[in-house]
Amino acid sequence: MTASAAPPRPAGFFSLWKPAPDIPWGTLSLHNTLWLVFSLGLAAIPHVERLPVWLSLVAGACLLWRITIAAQGLRLPRRWLLFLLVTAFAVGVYLNYRTLFGRDAGVALLVAMVALKLLETARLRDAMVLLCLGYFLVITNFLYTQTIPIGAHMLAAVLVITVAMVTLQYASARPDPKTSIRLAAFYLLQAAPLMAILFVLFPRIQGPLWGLPQDAYSGVTGLSDTMSPGSLSRLTLSDAVAFRVKFHTPLPQLPQLYWRGPVLWEFDGRTWSAGFPARPTLTELQPIGDPIRYAVTLEPHNFRWLFALDLPIQLPPKSRVTGDFQILSNTPVRQRMRYELASALRYQTGLNEDRDELRRALQLPAGFNPRARALAQEFRRAADDDRDLVKRVLDLFRSANFRYTMTPPLLGVHSVDEFLFDSRRGFCEHYASSFVFLLRAAGIPARVVTGYQGGELNPMGDYMIVRQSDAHAWAEAWFQGAGWMRIDPTAAVSPLRVDAGIAAAVGPGEPVPFLVRTDYQWLRRVRFAWDNAANGWNQWVLGYGPERQLLLLSRVGMDDATWRTLTLITAAVTGGALAILAGILLIRVRQRAPDPVSRSYQRFCGKLASAGYPRLPYEGPRDYAVRLKLHLPALAHPVEAITGLYVALRYGTLADPDAVGRLRKWVTNFKP
Repeated sequence: MTASAAPPRPAGFFSLWKPAPDIPWGTLSLHNTLWLVFSLGLAAIPHVERLPVWLSLVAGACLLWRITIAAQGLRLPRRWLLFLLVTAFAVGVYLNYRTLFGRDAGVALLVAMVALKLLETARLRDAMVLLCLGYFLVITNFLYTQTIPIGAHMLAAVLVITVAMVTLQYASARPDPKTSIRLAAFYLLQAAPLMAILFVLFPRIQGPLWGLPQDAYSGVTGLSDTMSPGSLSRLTLSDAVAFRVKFHTPLPQLPQLYWRGPVLWEFDGRTWSAGFPARPTLTELQPIGDPIRYAVTLEPHNFRWLFALDLPIQLPPKSRVTGDFQILSNTPVRQRMRYELASALRYQTGLNEDRDELRRALQLPAGFNPRARALAQEFRRAADDDRDLVKRVLDLFRSANFRYTMTPPLLGVHSVDEFLFDSRRGFCEHYASSFVFLLRAAGIPARVVTGYQGGELNPMGDYMIVRQSDAHAWAEAWFQGAGWMRIDPTAAVSPLRVDAGIAAAVGPGEPVPFLVRTDYQWLRRVRFAWDNAANGWNQWVLGYGPERQLLLLSRVGMDDATWRTLTLITAAVTGGALAILAGILLIRVRQRAPDPVSRSYQRFCGKLASAGYPRLPYEGPRDYAVRLKLHLPALAHPVEAITGLYVALRYGTLADPDAVGRLRKWVTNFKP
């Protein structure tokens, strides 16, 4: 049986609102339309916060328009109107994104086209195609985030889309929603074992399966390779996780947790930057004491640097280290990655530092911050040596009414002068910047180091969480006979920042993220439990890459698994699972007793077969009844009645228990 053609559309613009004729079999009913709209809307709704407001509103209006058409029996829009809408959507997306390609523009265009496709979908066949497109719409949500909530939401969307598909199979009936949901859930559960097999055994490749456009990483937050007044204080407004750390050795004290990131050498009067890469040869490093061993699970930040405890003595695979001890990945970190490290918390480095590097660490732009330069010269004349000069600068921060705050005032051209002599209110970048400026102006080589300081121990998972709100900047100064030494000028102003974290260091009115500051123990436990679940999800689901796969397979005796071996095993296990499932279903079908309607009709056919008129294998109920009435005209009326009631109960919309009993009674009384 094939679907009938859609009803013809009358001419004229105002005919869009005229009632449509009776909907033939094979076209969408209101019930099916509601399921179709609901399933597609559920898959697309997470994109609303990312789409332009006008696009979300117009797409929503298209969905409501399609429901109105189905509810009031109106005709679908004419093709010329749909063409105009498609053109308008495409132009609007292009004007908003300046392109029709890329992740953001592509998803926006997909949502628009799905909404418009609904306005021309009249047949069940087209609706099935649109639902298949809905599965693809589900996948696009994972281009932005792969968290547990979005995974649960998309699982619900897949279930609803499958329910809509089941519902569309009832062409002339309106199935019970519970029945459709139960069938859809059963189908998805049947697919779950195969999904698990493919997830565990399918050969993994390093990196994503396909490349993503550059705009796929535009929303990533984190440190940058520059630092200006206010840059880090803005970053600390976020409680997003920067990375998580699992220690294999005893946990260091909080003041020892300096997570090294970009090292900044160049200063233009306002902004610090990394400048030219540090020399490729590594400065000599002499660790003191036992190393700290740990594993870092780093969130994507779209740069190359990998964070490590100050100072790293071991490199992760596919990375390199610069002369100033920055660890750089061979490729930008655009997906979550896990790496093992070892660091020395006590060390001696740079005793014989290259003279070019020391001159680089003394450079300052001409014409900026004259008052700070004069202060540095004053300290130089009064100080006994370099260490005494550093002590005098730190004493200035401690005693001159400086204040540590996340809401510092704006600074002008001579930012260091204005901070040291006027505002005296700043965040860690203000103290690190002015400290290094003073040291350089006094003839002491110094540089700014950015990264994170501290972290929060999650007792439920026994790992440390380092958030964006832990972003920090400190200084390194070079001393003759001692080399490079870390000095944190922020600790001179606010020791609590290093000893207890940012929430304890700032006042009650500061804009610290609520989850960072909260003292509610029950809320902290909930947060720790949720983060522990998210960490497990990241490690074993999102982070299930080639290394994790080989580790898991080695535990079951497959130490040298290659992609060819994994492909063969995947095919064998998948084929075996499908064969077992098919066998179980076949046995269940054979053992399943027929329903009361089928049993009654089989009795009816059995009586006629005993009388010499068996039902042929290719005959349907209607054809069988026609043949019987030709050979047994005296029984034409009971044959027609029994056949008609059976067809209505078995294939139609009739679902009356009394009718089932009536069929059973008629068959019992039937005598050929």
